[in-house]
Amino acid sequence: MLLVRAIIRPQKTGEVLSELMAAGFPAVTKTDVFGRGKQKGIIIGDVEYDEIPKEMLLIVVNDEDKDDVVKIIMRVARTGENGNYGDGRIFIAPVIEAYTISTGRQGL
Repeated sequence: MLLVRAIIRPQKTGEVLSELMAAGFPAVTKTDVFGRGKQKGIIIGDVEYDEIPKEMLLIVVNDEDKDDVVKIIMRVARTGENGNYGDGRIFIAPVIEAYTISTGRQGL
């Protein structure tokens, strides 16, 4: 199992979640986050914003589903034809074990 952690623009969240659901990946945890990437924030006039609002999606998938999930997020979360700074990042990490609390069942 793998954890796909996607940090994306808030305005793209609804569309990404819809596409994941349609592709058979309904189980997602979403949280509001703040941060900055390589661009080190943005400057608008005299104001510097170094904590940009984003949303983080956490999706645990079977190893063989990782590429499908990543492709969906990349396609839907990208702004413009070639993308733009601030579109986000995707991180992949191994998941050693997973359990359903209500049933005690192991796995997805």
